[in-house]
Amino acid sequence: MNIQKLLGKRIQELRKYKGFSQEKFAEQIDIAINTMSNIERGNAFMTAPTLEKILDTLSVTPKELFTFEDEVNKQDLYKYILLKIKFLKNDAKKLDIIKKFLDAIS
Repeated sequence: MNIQKLLGKRIQELRKYKGFSQEKFAEQIDIAINTMSNIERGNAFMTAPTLEKILDTLSVTPKELFTFEDEVNKQDLYKYILLKIKFLKNDAKKLDIIKKFLDAIS
């Protein structure tokens, strides 16, 4: 088990679920984008203050951050889907595709 790689992957997952681009997230926590990229790939570790900023910006507890599961928590997945749909509210074509998909699976 490589904790650095697992943690980097987990940060990336949570960042995406919260709707942050890597660039915007790095800006929010006041680090260089290449540093953020290295952290997410498991090629670098962060300082304690940066870790605290990550926790605050993602609004997660240390336990949530250090829980490495292959299966996404259902609540997180639901929030992620809602977030993505929110960005499509003015795109009639994509909303129609989503409606057809939902009709097909329900």
